[in-house]
Amino acid sequence: MNVKKILQTEFRYPFPCFKNPYADTLQHITDNEWIDGTYLYLYKEDETIRKKYKKTRTAHIASHWFPTARQERFRAVCLLMLWTLYNDDMYEEITPEVLPFVRDRSLAVLSGEAAGETSGIPLGPLLASLREELLQHISPASYKRFVAMIARYFNGLEKELVYKADHRYPDIGECLAIREDSLCLYPFLQLTEIDTGIALPDEIHEHQVIKRLQALASRMMLLYNDVQSLVKDELTGGVYYNLVKVIENKKNISLEAACAEDIRMHNEDLKEFLMLQRNLPDFGEWQGAVVNWVHYISITLSGWKTVSFDLARYNTTTGFPSVESIKTRA
Repeated sequence: MNVKKILQTEFRYPFPCFKNPYADTLQHITDNEWIDGTYLYLYKEDETIRKKYKKTRTAHIASHWFPTARQERFRAVCLLMLWTLYNDDMYEEITPEVLPFVRDRSLAVLSGEAAGETSGIPLGPLLASLREELLQHISPASYKRFVAMIARYFNGLEKELVYKADHRYPDIGECLAIREDSLCLYPFLQLTEIDTGIALPDEIHEHQVIKRLQALASRMMLLYNDVQSLVKDELTGGVYYNLVKVIENKKNISLEAACAEDIRMHNEDLKEFLMLQRNLPDFGEWQGAVVNWVHYISITLSGWKTVSFDLARYNTTTGFPSVESIKTRA
């Protein structure tokens, strides 16, 4: 089965793809000021790990999701993108019993209830800096939603760890719900005003159509990602929450047939997303801003496909730090 060919030909998006012009500038900051500077303590003795994170080019990933943000605002998004990779790698191999402590301490720092340096977690200082930067550029309401979505991400990650530890597959619907959360797209979607400069009111964010559009975007990205990461997950034990492997196991069908089912589900979600995008409810004076916000949701999909397609991190095991080296920092 040619995974790359499937990704190229079967996952198609009618959305434009843009890139922030400050991607190279922020990648330089990421590599030199953060990975080899402020957060050098994380992997000071392992230059190989630091090189792998640099090759992932996190600022270039973020640049496709926030293409019009000014440099000082784009910086906060790039710091978040680096944290998501550090955190995923650091905790995907721990036991489920350990994660609640990490989650609670991470949320305490983001909520301003704990200082980064005394949080008791390696990524505490990074989260404290992230809090400081984000609060300069988004409304308190948006920041509150952002923190809630980080909590949602941790809850998804914890459920993944439970299934992995038990060596059992969830039901297909449960897997979809878990991966929708653990993918960590939701926190980024709460930061759209970094690009647009417009903070939408709570009643719009709570509207069922808006919530459904976010869910569909996250689902489509995970359906793409779980085909993309098949080889890696089979080698690293991540099969218990890879949706393609779950479908294969639960329906007792071939891997090729499971992949075809994943694509079918993706295309059904895309059809629904486009229908909702074209037929948005009337939001009155906020209509133009909502239309634009939904547009920004859509470009995360085309942007992710463009930037991740050839990154080793998302297609093989070579782009990941080793399990042994990661465990020493968790």
